[in-house]
Amino acid sequence: MNRIAIGSLVIGFIAAVVLLGLSLTARSAEAAGQLTDINWVAEDLNGRGVIDYAQTTLLIGPSGAASGSGGCNRFATTATINGAKISFKPAAATRMMCAPAVMDQEQKFFAVLEEARTYSVEAATLFLYDKDGKIVARLSR
Repeated sequence: MNRIAIGSLVIGFIAAVVLLGLSLTARSAEAAGQLTDINWVAEDLNGRGVIDYAQTTLLIGPSGAASGSGGCNRFATTATINGAKISFKPAAATRMMCAPAVMDQEQKFFAVLEEARTYSVEAATLFLYDKDGKIVARLSR
């Protein structure tokens, strides 16, 4: 094989590696896009369902700023996302009083956010998992 042929092979290989890297980066951004800038509504917390009219919500921005409604109070927190790993800082919330059941659900939601260690998005559903891999929350678009 002459030098020109070897050089062409090396350039082709480098181009293939660069394209593969760009493809993986695009897939990571696409996966993150499935999580951020979507208003997620809680459907289940620790296998116990939720009070539908309470509308417990979560919105995570691209920077990791997260906010929503615990069902009674508005809250803000920060999400750290790295691949399938996720963690939330303790939520800061307003202090309105609501029905005891709604307040209980809100506290459980805040606790679930702090327990979350990984996540997955399947179709229109966000699953949050604890350190043992147990689903602690199911939220829908």
